[in-house]
Amino acid sequence: MKSVVAVTGLRFEGRIAAGPGVSSIAGGGDSTALAAALKHALTQGATAFLSFGIAGGLVRAEPGTWLVADAVIERASRWPVDAAWAAVLAQRLPGALRGDIAGTDSIIAAPADKHALGAATGALAVDTESHVVAAFAAAHGVPFAVFRVIADPASRALAPAACKGMRRDGTIDQRAVFGSLLRQPGQLPLLLRNAADTRRAMRGLSHGRRLLGPGLGHPDFRQLDVDVP
Repeated sequence: MKSVVAVTGLRFEGRIAAGPGVSSIAGGGDSTALAAALKHALTQGATAFLSFGIAGGLVRAEPGTWLVADAVIERASRWPVDAAWAAVLAQRLPGALRGDIAGTDSIIAAPADKHALGAATGALAVDTESHVVAAFAAAHGVPFAVFRVIADPASRALAPAACKGMRRDGTIDQRAVFGSLLRQPGQLPLLLRNAADTRRAMRGLSHGRRLLGPGLGHPDFRQLDVDVP
């Protein structure tokens, strides 16, 4: 039996992912710490990694849209995902977009920057964990795949407060969010729009998680008849 690790940015994404045969790691936007956590997970018996959670759109797609990646792109590097696993994900997530996803060490907040990244890479979305997972998995010969859900559309900026809300342990830093809002109160309408987008994306993530079933759709779990909570 395989031990699948869901790799997320935020802890609450990890709680959604957890289930039979599945544990989680929250990267918190810290790529160095995430790489170390992946190495530790491997020593503890992890045999497959799924980049799981919300992502920023680089093409026209509504919040809540599912994405099953074919490959992960960072600068000049491109890492193909495990094809068999991605095929199961796509089968269980009807209507999911298929294509590449970009990985960056920092949040891409401005529509102009999203457009530039999409044009340069051809990727459909971007997050801050997939490239770390992909590079690590490729270096250690471990299968990986990507299931992400669009949160902020390509045409919508992220409010400054939204970019300050994630601690390195994957929890929400409410003090930083409110501090940013106090300094720039004019961002409130955009922040509320971002929050609504995120809620919609999280509903999509939860629904997708239920459809994936035990082992997050990993092929070795297809015969495992266990209900996912």
